[in-house]
Amino acid sequence: MTDDIAAQLARVEADEAEVVLPRFDVTDAWTLGSRMREEAAALGLPIVIGIMLGEARVFHTALPGSSADNDGWLDRKTRVARRYGRSSFGVGLSFRAAGGDFDTDGRLDTTRYAAHGGVFPITIEGVGVVGTVGVSGLPQAEDHAFVVEHLRAWLADISRAEA
Repeated sequence: MTDDIAAQLARVEADEAEVVLPRFDVTDAWTLGSRMREEAAALGLPIVIGIMLGEARVFHTALPGSSADNDGWLDRKTRVARRYGRSSFGVGLSFRAAGGDFDTDGRLDTTRYAAHGGVFPITIEGVGVVGTVGVSGLPQAEDHAFVVEHLRAWLADISRAEA
């Protein structure tokens, strides 16, 4: 394992431990997704954004420059996050840190699963993982960072409102 992979994995594991929400429902999904879309549009990011609660897709949007390929990647990364209960980036980095490769060692159909950054679990305190929020269209570390930035802001807003 290289120092770079170890450092990235440590940061992603910290993200996963930190971003635990007190609540999240379909109204929250719409508000969070809309905020993400607004910023992505302002920055000219060619991404798709998707939020799932359980099996239900509760938010989806595509920005100019994105394509159906991005939807495919989003679906594949979402399956990984749901299966492992952690970020798709964290799963891929964990395989690499152990000297492996998800595509080879994960023993899953790579046409359906992709351990690349961009999808993050929606974890409710005291409940566990209830869904996912993700993007596709940027390099994987940037996809991951965009989602985490917005989830952190969402958590801060909820904390202030409930204080």
